[in-house]
Amino acid sequence: MSITEAIRAPLAGKAIRAPRWSLDGAGLIRVLDIVLASAALLFFLPLMLLAALAVRSQGGGPVLFRQQRIGLGGRVFDCLKFRTMAADAEAQLPGLIDAEWRASRKFRHDVRVTRLGGFLRRSSIDELPQLLNVLRGEMSLVGPRPIVMDEAALYGRRLSNYCAVRPGLTGLWQVSGRNDVPYRRRVAMDVWLVRNLTLGVYLAILARTVPVVMSRRGVY
Repeated sequence: MSITEAIRAPLAGKAIRAPRWSLDGAGLIRVLDIVLASAALLFFLPLMLLAALAVRSQGGGPVLFRQQRIGLGGRVFDCLKFRTMAADAEAQLPGLIDAEWRASRKFRHDVRVTRLGGFLRRSSIDELPQLLNVLRGEMSLVGPRPIVMDEAALYGRRLSNYCAVRPGLTGLWQVSGRNDVPYRRRVAMDVWLVRNLTLGVYLAILARTVPVVMSRRGVY
């Protein structure tokens, strides 16, 4: 069984319903994704080039970190970020897993994060390459936070809701405390967003994202 088939297996026989308004994939939200992501990419291109040079200067390891995430319809894609950890971060993870990781899939103080990486995370610059994911149709500007494959089981029967839309560069979780939000509440937020994703909600979350990023609340 392929990776994608393994993700889709729990969805067999379940209706994957798009939001009641957005016509995901062909509607106005997709058009806005393309227009706004293109404009943002042009605006942030100088900053992204500087970030890429800074990461490269750290020595060893790629500039971009690619991690497989679950997307629309259960399809798997490579989610892009600027690398913020040591080059061997994935190899270090098994020895670091503890109760905090199991509860939130995050470490408040991750020893694998470099000094530069900490700055990129606090400023959210590390996520700017995901604008390319948006343009490629793998993500939306607004949607559930993209999850890795071992998180699918944590969504349980809610996974079909998650898979009904493209995951987002920002979303309700990101503007409501981010990593300070317990995982179960984050799942509930994702389900609410999928069921209520209208143009108004899309624009409201985009508007709230800027001050939230500036405040750096819940970022670690």
